[in-house]
Amino acid sequence: QVQLVESGGGSVQAGGSLRLSCTASGSIYSIPVMGWYRQAPGKQRELVADIIGGNTPTYADSVKGRFTIFSANAKKTVSLQMNNLKPEDTAVYYCNAKIRESWTRDIETYWGQGTQVTVSS
Repeated sequence: QVQLVESGGGSVQAGGSLRLSCTASGSIYSIPVMGWYRQAPGKQRELVADIIGGNTPTYADSVKGRFTIFSANAKKTVSLQMNNLKPEDTAVYYCNAKIRESWTRDIETYWGQGTQVTVSS
């Protein structure tokens, strides 16, 4: 059974920093993509950043230059360093991973439980 366990998040004033981390555990053959999405109240869930193959990052335009995504732990952990946070970054952040559990299985998508990030002005 694959699990994604998130840590980090919390409350910070505008201009501050936070770091989110997510670790995948269980039966894992490979993780082609791992990243973070967020959902603000009344809005759709959106991609914040992801990393392909553990070394190719992509970012939403709204966070470029402020957020950095990186992987570690044999690419089973993904972290999101968030700097210069703005009130509009307030949302529940969800870890997302596309995982192949064995070489014979299809890639499946997994989600973490979500962690709240609140940025006050």
